[in-house]
This record gives sequence, C-alpha cells and structure tokens, in this order.
Amino acid sequence: MVLQAGAGTSPDSAEALERLCRAYWRPIYGFLRRKGLNPHDAQDATQGFFAALLRRNDFAAADQAKGRFRTYLLGALQHFLSDERDRAGAQKRGGGVAPISLDETDAEGRYLAEPATEATPERAYDQRWATTLLEQAFAQLESEFRAAGKVAVFGQLKRFLTQEAGPGGYDAVAAELRLQPGTVAVTVHRMRSRYRELLRAQVAETVADPKDVDDEFRALFLGG
Repeated sequence: MVLQAGAGTSPDSAEALERLCRAYWRPIYGFLRRKGLNPHDAQDATQGFFAALLRRNDFAAADQAKGRFRTYLLGALQHFLSDERDRAGAQKRGGGVAPISLDETDAEGRYLAEPATEATPERAYDQRWATTLLEQAFAQLESEFRAAGKVAVFGQLKRFLTQEAGPGGYDAVAAELRLQPGTVAVTVHRMRSRYRELLRAQVAETVADPKDVDDEFRALFLGG
C-alpha cells in the first residue's frame, strides 16, 4: 500500500494514500500531542504532514530499502516538524490539501479516550501503532463473519478473542446461539487463530522484507 501510494497520480495511488492517512493518523496525532502541541496545532500538523508527503510524493522513495514503515513515518514526521519550525508563516491545514479531515473524526476526543501513560512520545507512538494494527485486524475478522452470515456469532464470541472463558464459560453463550459448548470452544479457537493471521498480515504490510515480520510483531506485541 505504501509503494502504491507513491506510484504516481493515478486513482489507485490516491486511494492508497487516503487509506494510509486514515489508518495511521492516530499514532501521528498522539505523538504530536505528547510533544506538547495543543489540539488545534496537532490537527494542523497532522494534516500538513500527510499533505506534504502527497505534495512531494515522498512515498515514492519508500522502497524496499526503507525497512519498517512505522519507523520511516516517524522519521519523516520529525523532519517535517523541523522544517516547519524553520518556515515562518507556514500554511495551515495542509496548505489547502488535506487528505483527511480530522475534525470529522474527532481527533482530540479519541486521543483523550486512550489510557493515560507515562511513556515517552516515541513509545506512545509505537503503542498507538500496535493498537491501530489490532483494530484493523479486528475489523477484517468482523467483515469475514458478516460476509459468512454469522454476525450474531461474532457478536457473542468476540469478547473471547482477548479473554479466557474459564470452566463453563461458554455455556451461556452456547445456549444463546443454540450450539454445544464444545462447538463454541472450537469456533473461538479458530477465531483466535484467524485473528492472529490477520494481525500478522497487517504487520507484513508495514515492513519491506518478509523476514522482518516476526521481529516487528515481537517489538509491537510481545515487548521484544
């Protein structure tokens, strides 16, 4: 998706850039807020940053030698901030070219809803990045269940993606779904396996070399 965003001015390129902005603006915005920017300036800087990437076609340089998109994007943001500090009278709101409207997404409300942390802005950026990948994998899993006509099953079982049922823990939901507890247990096991596959696929989209997937996965989710 990163390479496609830098491929030119085609509709596919524009769509890829919009997807990137919508997927990863929250780590960027959170980093800026923790760096001390107020909500208005953080929104301006987030939009301006993505607009600058679009205007300069910086994604065209994000080739296979660039490694992890997470670190590439943070480095690009820090360069952008440095440039903006040196540029008096910089245009606001991305100079009139904003790939995404943060006002519509209630950027500050989402930021304030995140758990309080004493982490550095850089570490908080990584944490928000990991959460973004989890959310995207979850949305994909939900979409798959919906396509299979199993919305009710997903709604009842999604909580077991991150919590153990305990003895008899599937009994009530099994009765609700008119299934055997053993069937529910198998379904949950498959859901968890698929969720992990989708999460790894999300991670794979953000690294240049497939060999880096395991390292990036450990760094984001296992504290490695």
